Amino acid sequence: MLDIQRIKQDPDLVKKAINDKGEKNTGLVDQLLEADQKWRDSVHKLDMLRKESNEKAKQIGVLMGQGKKEEAQKIIRETGEMKSQVKDLEEEVKALSSSRDDIMYKIPNIPHPTVPVGATDEDNVVHKSWGDPLKDEWRRPHWEITDEKGWIDFQRGVKVTGAGFPFYVGPVARLQRALINYFINSAVDHGYLELQAPYFVNEDSAKGTGQIPDKEDMMYVIPRDGFFTIPTAEVPVTNFHRDEILETENLPVNYVCYTPCWRREAGSYGKDVRGLNRLHQFDKVELVKFVHPDTSYDELESLREDAERLLEALGLSYRTLLMCTGDMGFTQSKKYDLEVWSPGQQRWLEVSSCSNFESFQARRMMVRYRKEDGKPEILHTLNGSGLALPRVVSAILETYQEESGRVRVPDVLKPWFSGDYL
Repeated sequence: MLDIQRIKQDPDLVKKAINDKGEKNTGLVDQLLEADQKWRDSVHKLDMLRKESNEKAKQIGVLMGQGKKEEAQKIIRETGEMKSQVKDLEEEVKALSSSRDDIMYKIPNIPHPTVPVGATDEDNVVHKSWGDPLKDEWRRPHWEITDEKGWIDFQRGVKVTGAGFPFYVGPVARLQRALINYFINSAVDHGYLELQAPYFVNEDSAKGTGQIPDKEDMMYVIPRDGFFTIPTAEVPVTNFHRDEILETENLPVNYVCYTPCWRREAGSYGKDVRGLNRLHQFDKVELVKFVHPDTSYDELESLREDAERLLEALGLSYRTLLMCTGDMGFTQSKKYDLEVWSPGQQRWLEVSSCSNFESFQARRMMVRYRKEDGKPEILHTLNGSGLALPRVVSAILETYQEESGRVRVPDVLKPWFSGDYL
């Protein structure tokens, strides 16, 4: 959620942000300003009525002491009517505030000035490249390898649950576990505190990180209990400090958390969903930062480097994209995507997004830090995948396969995976 004062000071900037992000509904800004003015007018009227009622109430004791009971009774009747009017106005103010907030939740974050303006993924900018993408014609896509060896069972996943819910068998199950341990340990070594988080969240949590009202169709819902399955650990971990004030000397606060993730992925089809390319349930290690506003963009670069370091240690060729405004997302102010090279498919696959939300999420959740003067101020939040497992697994299978059909284990994973081959 944006600061209402920022919107009022420069509504044209916010309208441009809406256009640049492809949202198009710039009329929301005018609706918000109108709703805000109605709310402020009602608040003023309520304050004036309360003040008048209090002043009249003070007269009652004076008049009674002077023996002017009739005049006192008249004021008692008047203040009684005012109390009823105050109650009605309080309800009006509450309704107007709710209406104003509903509009504010629909306005996207403002892109940072360094973000390229564009409409599609073709407008993204390559920020960094690492490694030489393998072009060998003999390399097979991961689904051929896993089908041949029985390492991933998609058919039984369909039987037990449905499409996009695979079973991992034997060596690939061990590979997943090794990757999770490696990702978490690497993050802890670089100053992140490990969390284990709930896999379900309530509506307030989903609203706090911006999944609502933007990505409802992505989440699985448990209506009976009012819960959502998490699409990413970002949601529970960022809400960990909801409605709290952090001390400035403790910033930045960095967390790492492994969770399974669930996404409905409505509308996905074709080559993008083959094998491990796109699943409804998958594992991911998430990095979350709570930082001082003055350092948030330095922290974004640090976050990006933390994710890149993992791919380099695994020996996987990748590129880092600076996302354009139209391909960035509703809640982000700046975002990098890390794409790993898939030798078996001869294309790039996203394995991480590293984002700065500035105060957008924190304002929704009222996560603050205490300034030197003791006053609380909204801090900035960031998160990034460190990393999402399915496409990392597929890239390892395709990168480390040999013409003989065997698949080597990356050296960095051997502390958690005995043997040289899967």
